[in-house]
Amino acid sequence: MNNYNTIYEAVGGVAGIKGIVESFYSKVQKNPLIGPLFPPNIQPVMEKQTMFLTQFFGGPSLYSDEYGHPMMRARHLPFPITPERAEAWLGCMREALAETDLPAELQEAMLDRLSGPAHHFVNQQP
Repeated sequence: MNNYNTIYEAVGGVAGIKGIVESFYSKVQKNPLIGPLFPPNIQPVMEKQTMFLTQFFGGPSLYSDEYGHPMMRARHLPFPITPERAEAWLGCMREALAETDLPAELQEAMLDRLSGPAHHFVNQQP
């Protein structure tokens, strides 16, 4: 991450996170495996994701300040998440990150950090 203390700083703060989230959800909505899990009005989901990723990657605790403890596994339990869907989610994030000018090692660090939670949310086998 070079001269940055956090991934949040390295991606350009909340503006950088927001750009990644916008690109990411345009891919999610088109993905046949995970797109149907999201509401047609994706804006509120994008806002929450921006707040969460800001916090997750070392920025201000925007999500917790607004919604309390993230409890991400519990919040995802109502949705049928299979290993394939977790991989599809990560694939959309990989595509979104590839569209940025972020260094490859930073993109990989972000994907690595997101991989654990993505697979932790799996609650159904195929």
